[in-house]
Amino acid sequence: MSNDGEITITVCPGLTKKGKPETFDHIDISPGDTISIVGPTGSGKTAFINDIEVFAQGDTVTGRRVLVNGEVPPERFIRDPACKPIAMITQNTKCLADLSVGEFLEMHVATRNNLQENIIADTISLANEFTGEKIVAEARMSSLSGGQTRSLMIADAVLISKAPILLLDEIENAGIFKEAVISHLKGLRKAVIFVTHDPYVSMLSDRRIVMKGGEVVSILSPGDDETEALRKVREMDEEMSVLRERIRVGEVIGSGSF
Repeated sequence: MSNDGEITITVCPGLTKKGKPETFDHIDISPGDTISIVGPTGSGKTAFINDIEVFAQGDTVTGRRVLVNGEVPPERFIRDPACKPIAMITQNTKCLADLSVGEFLEMHVATRNNLQENIIADTISLANEFTGEKIVAEARMSSLSGGQTRSLMIADAVLISKAPILLLDEIENAGIFKEAVISHLKGLRKAVIFVTHDPYVSMLSDRRIVMKGGEVVSILSPGDDETEALRKVREMDEEMSVLRERIRVGEVIGSGSF
């Protein structure tokens, strides 16, 4: 199975924090799916995607099992980073090595044995579609902002790693263009799973997995039921983005500014 091949991940139920069996049957995650994991702080959202990232086989605190195309994943998916079909990006992702963006990507291209022509320039170009702060090859990785770093990591996962499954842990706070990221990844038939507190990201997703007390308590597929609400939330999100930029450049926001 190639790293960029289409695969389906199945999450099988485990145990709640109280040791009781989870009540869902199983959750299939297929190419093109967008899924949000929502719930209060401490509800088990990050543990859920961690189970996927490590291909849990009943050996994590949750007791869940993760299958690939209905079977136990091959050993190379677990042991060989170059073969792993999953990329996980968190809000704390930060490069400590004093490399330029170009050098960092070159190193990753070599480890992935990616022979695609112009892959570094294409990766930087894609990253710049996800952030308003332009990234250049000569910039130091350690100097990138949170939004630039996360945008670069997403582009890297898509083009260099060619990961078919992306796990994104609360990255919406990092200043990336959320809708651009989701739209692009959907177009490439990537399976994308967001841990999020952002209503807009949640409503852009096809399904929402609701967590409480360490367990999956419901799986929602709102479909067209949220179309009008999504339109209003998009407008509010755009207004908040404008407001954030005005504050960043030093404006005083008076009562007549809205």
